[in-house]
Parts: sequence; C-alpha cells; structure tokens
Amino acid sequence: MVVSEKSMDGADRLAQEFVQFAVDSGVLRFGEFKTKAGRLSPYFFNAGLFDDGAKMARLAEFYAKAILASGMEFDMVFGPAYKGIPLAATVAVELARNGKNVPFAYNRKEAKDHGEGGTLVGAPLKGRVLIIDDVMSAGTAARESIAIIKAAGAEPYAVAIALDRQEMATENGQDVPHSAVQYVRNQLGMKVSTIAKLADLLLYLENQGGDAGSAHHERVLAYRQRYGVNDKG
Repeated sequence: MVVSEKSMDGADRLAQEFVQFAVDSGVLRFGEFKTKAGRLSPYFFNAGLFDDGAKMARLAEFYAKAILASGMEFDMVFGPAYKGIPLAATVAVELARNGKNVPFAYNRKEAKDHGEGGTLVGAPLKGRVLIIDDVMSAGTAARESIAIIKAAGAEPYAVAIALDRQEMATENGQDVPHSAVQYVRNQLGMKVSTIAKLADLLLYLENQGGDAGSAHHERVLAYRQRYGVNDKG
C-alpha cells in the first residue's frame, strides 16, 4: 500500500523527509551490517556521516521540529560524548532560532586536571535535562548520561534521538522483549522524542517501488519481524 503525502500528518511527513535526507546524505545505507548485538542488519544508520555544515544544520532542524512538536518542557540540553556533543550544540542553536533558548552542556570521556577541570563542559547541569543523541541501541549511553545528570543534582527528564530502531535490546547477551527506547520510557519514566522510527523507514521503502526498493523493504521487514518490538510497548 502506497501512502500519499496528503494522508500523512506533520510528524509522518517530517519522518519521511528525514529518512530521505539520511539516504541522500549516505548516512542511511542498505546491505548487510553487523550490529553491537551481533545481529546482521539490512540497514545501517551512521550519524557521524552528517559531516558538513549544511548537513548538520539540516539535522538540527529536524531534531528541533520533533522536540518542539513533542510538547516536552525542559530547561537545558545535554550531549553525551562523543556524537552527542555536536548534536547538543547545533540543536541548542536551532531551538534558539525557534524561540526556545536554553543552555547546553556535554561531558568528556576523561577528566581534565587543569583549567576548569572535571568532565563536564558548558552550562551547569540543573533543572529538567534533555539528553540528545543519535540512536539508542542498548540504552547504555542513556544510563551513563542519567548518572552524570543525577550526580549534578539535576533531573534526567527526556531523551531525543534521530532514529528509533524499534528492535529488542539485549541484556547479558540475551534478547529481551523491549527496546532500549521502551526501557527508558517505561522503566526509567523519561520522555523520548524521535525524528523517525523503523516503521517510517519501511514506509519510505514501500513508497520507493522498483526492484531495489522492494528488495530492501523485504529484507528490512524480515529483520523487523524477527527482532522487532510491539509498537505499543
């Protein structure tokens, strides 16, 4: 079933535009890729390939639109090292351009023993903190950020990511029935904002048509049927 542009709401259109942007940028690729969980995935999303000013500006625009549309009320943004650092900075700029000027901070992997010292850079962590990252596979980075934010006396309020893979997380090498996003949302009680989900990627491939689009759709759908989680979870 091909879905027309007219039948989509704003979030759906934003998701489809983002998937197209990720494909055009070479960030979203199709083939066979091994994930951290040892699975062979038919697609790969590498946000590190948003590697020039124009791409980063457009990426920040997508994040800001999704975050503002979510209605989340937060006081500052935090970028976990390393990929989250440029994301937090550029998204903070785009949020300010859209009338929501908030402080931002990020962490270092190694503590600095001179200058300002410590592992935190930027504004002091306080209030409700929005963590900005690219994807959430196991939730490990989110848990590390949560610990840092709590240690500073602030509230880890929400997480914003670009792509929700909607697949089972692993714990101690075993698949579990929930995704990392669901764990953060349901077990940790935090809000999660996503620009696009695996379901949006499948819809994009379905609308592409042609032999290549059909083949990619078939492989991604089979992957989701094997490793996917219930959307309502």
